[in-house]
Amino acid sequence: MTALYVKIDDEIEGTRWLGRPPLLSDSELICLAVAQALLGYHSEARWLRYAHKKLLSFRS
Repeated sequence: MTALYVKIDDEIEGTRWLGRPPLLSDSELICLAVAQALLGYHSEARWLRYAHKKLLSFRS
């Protein structure tokens, strides 16, 4: 996922938002969408439950 993030971040050009800055960058959002697809979560609700349970342990 790190290599995918770096590749996506290199390919996306600049920031494209107005107003308040987003909580996630475009690259981070795309990586999460790819992870959801690769892990086979077709339901957004199930993906969010999984991410909340498993991925919060990685926060510092």
